[in-house]
Amino acid sequence: MVSTIVWGTGNIGRAAIRAVEAHPALKLTAVLVHDPAKVGRDAGELGGLGHRLGVAASTDVEAVLATAPGAVVYAASGDIRPDEALADIVRAVRAGAVVVTPSLYALYDQRGAPPELRQPVLAAIAEGRGSLFVSGVDPGWANDVLPLLVSGLATTVDAVRCQEIFDYSTYDQPDSVRYLVGMGQPMDYEPPMIAPTVPSMVWGGQVRLMARALGAELDEVREAVERRPLDATVTTASMGEFLAGTQGAVRFEVQGIVGGEPRIVIEHVTRIHASCAPDWPLAPDGVGAHRVIIEGRPRIEVTVEAADEDGNRSAGGNATAVGRLVGAIDWLVAAEPGLYDALDVPLRPIAGRLGRRRP
Repeated sequence: MVSTIVWGTGNIGRAAIRAVEAHPALKLTAVLVHDPAKVGRDAGELGGLGHRLGVAASTDVEAVLATAPGAVVYAASGDIRPDEALADIVRAVRAGAVVVTPSLYALYDQRGAPPELRQPVLAAIAEGRGSLFVSGVDPGWANDVLPLLVSGLATTVDAVRCQEIFDYSTYDQPDSVRYLVGMGQPMDYEPPMIAPTVPSMVWGGQVRLMARALGAELDEVREAVERRPLDATVTTASMGEFLAGTQGAVRFEVQGIVGGEPRIVIEHVTRIHASCAPDWPLAPDGVGAHRVIIEGRPRIEVTVEAADEDGNRSAGGNATAVGRLVGAIDWLVAAEPGLYDALDVPLRPIAGRLGRRRP
């Protein structure tokens, strides 16, 4: 079995602990945390499993990497600490581990990543013989392997659209919802998530990856953003009150332009309440879904709903993103050391998983 570390125990790390524990070819051997209050706590507790795994959380990165793990699931955030995340990941790769992570947006399309990001990783691979696979937490499969797979069912493809549709009233991350996304803020507030160039920085790599797979030459990558205010004050169960007149919904697109037209589009439609922007696309259950639309002949539309942690749609999205990453580990261990992206790593069934006891 592949000795596997989970580094970080937030929303992604919790799901990663459960995914590693469930994988028949992996063995969870260590958990790394940043918060001193989590040191010594059992991984089963941190992962929400309801039972102990006999693995205590640690902050000692050096000692954990010195055990020569076969794999590291790097689940710590790279949103506001990209340099630190890169340094952590390079350190693990140099130690000889296969590393899987959603935390380095620019490496979603690793071939088009800037040299200052690519070169340290390639140097660590050459030195330590480890590997790195980066896939999005959006989740990545919804913006790469799924649309590309579905496009293969069409006779002609005019455009590919990937949508995330989500009601944030169920999302227990108040700082992110209010300040990163801007829900409940005045309409003259500029949410960091949709500031100019930020959507392209985060999702542009996935647009370029799909273009490469489809053999399309991009003219450019554009952004389009629309925001709507709340007509009435609403109250959510986990985040409290959001006032009338403040931002209640945001819709943005990252567009891959081919021949002057948006042909490859990643779109987010998010609300804090279903009453805001009812004319925008809605999830079938009104909560959350990922949708792929292939405009062509025939027109194909696929909607995926995922739920985890007692039905939570956000947790379901995280879990499927983690499933893609953790499910790739044994394939990466058997492959040559290298820097991989979603077009390199197959999405495949995991032998021995059917009927396995849920962690």
